[in-house]
Amino acid sequence: MGRLDHCYNIADLREVAKSRLPKGVFEYIDKGTEDQISLDNNRATLNATKLLNKILVDVSDVQLDAQILGAKSAMPLIIAPTGIAGLTWHEGELELAKAAGRAGVPFTLATGSNTPMEKVAQESGARAWFQLYMWREKELSYELVRRAAKAGFETLVWTVDIGHGANREHNARNGFSQPYKLNARSIVDMLKHPEWLATVMGRYVMGGRMPEHVNYPEKYQMRMTGGGKRAAGHATAMRADRVSWEDVDRLRDIWPGKLIIKGVMRVDDAQMAVERGADAIVVSNHGGRNMDSAPATIAVLPKIVAHVGDKVDVIVDSGVRRGSDIVKCLALGAKAVLAGRATLYGVAAGGQPGAEKALAILKDEMKRTMAYVGLQRVEDIDQDIIWRQD
Repeated sequence: MGRLDHCYNIADLREVAKSRLPKGVFEYIDKGTEDQISLDNNRATLNATKLLNKILVDVSDVQLDAQILGAKSAMPLIIAPTGIAGLTWHEGELELAKAAGRAGVPFTLATGSNTPMEKVAQESGARAWFQLYMWREKELSYELVRRAAKAGFETLVWTVDIGHGANREHNARNGFSQPYKLNARSIVDMLKHPEWLATVMGRYVMGGRMPEHVNYPEKYQMRMTGGGKRAAGHATAMRADRVSWEDVDRLRDIWPGKLIIKGVMRVDDAQMAVERGADAIVVSNHGGRNMDSAPATIAVLPKIVAHVGDKVDVIVDSGVRRGSDIVKCLALGAKAVLAGRATLYGVAAGGQPGAEKALAILKDEMKRTMAYVGLQRVEDIDQDIIWRQD
């Protein structure tokens, strides 16, 4: 019996991932930023949101089919962009994308992925979305956008909530960086995890390269230089601190598909995204990974939906670990959720089969929750099922 057979929920997949991965890699996935306040609050707020069960109704035909940006999805879930997937499993992005294709849900490839976008688009069989970071040299970002369009990606997700980067102190303590850099701490960490060393890092090295950001422009692919150092000025060049709403207009001009703005936490920003022609927004605090004082996304979601939910699709992320979490998000107005860590734990635990296991767990839990609240169709989920204390 394989280790996936003993995984009955996302938490179990997380434990397998923790045992497989070097500490630096695992904590990059698992932790948030600074004191982990925003990370913990995402889960605490979801846990505090309660649902009312409904009795003596027909729930013999519960279906999870949903419309996401005008196309059918097997459930109201999209795999979120996670730039480190390629360090959890060899070409982990492709493994995740194949799992998404098998499950009938969209997959979002991160800008910082370790697998070429063309390979993901051609081999995964999934509805392929591409996530963008805007760099100071904006034309380089536009080149990436054009490349994604040519490769066949249908939706562009612009992540806008990064500013000056995040203060993830655990990365410094673990000697971890992106791309993966060899130093005393990371080497010791690797040697403690021989399976990962052989099947992930070893496969990259045997292929003639270290894991690197292969979809970046050539000058910013962050390859290792002598002594393990990066090129001078790299961090400043990659910093997205000179952006404005006019950049949405420019993306609309050059991107032929759907455009999503990810990182919205305010009503006025949501309204501006609508005015600028976004097809959807993602209410997101980056999974608690950026600003540690951010409120939980599910707390700000209803007000944003009330103002723009009739104009664009509102998607939400940050904290989804159970199928019941998806139902709660939909009840509060979201059209779908982005799941990041949940499926990343899956691929880290077992590649494509592990990712498929994560998606199957979430699907089964969501279906069971819908039966409890007396609903058979996703479009019927609304705030009536939310328990509110008088």
